[in-house]
Amino acid sequence: MAYKISEDCAACGTCIDECAVGAISEGDIYMIDPDLCVECGSCAAVCPMGAISKED
Repeated sequence: MAYKISEDCAACGTCIDECAVGAISEGDIYMIDPDLCVECGSCAAVCPMGAISKED
């Protein structure tokens, strides 16, 4: 399952720099494209808000 970003996202940009496949797009709350996500977990590891988790 791909990762997702919750409403706890502060749009700080930390995760975008970590995504090797460019699956994260900017916005008020960032979004992860599930078709591009390779489930590496790099984004979740660096998120200071803890807003990124695996989809159920």
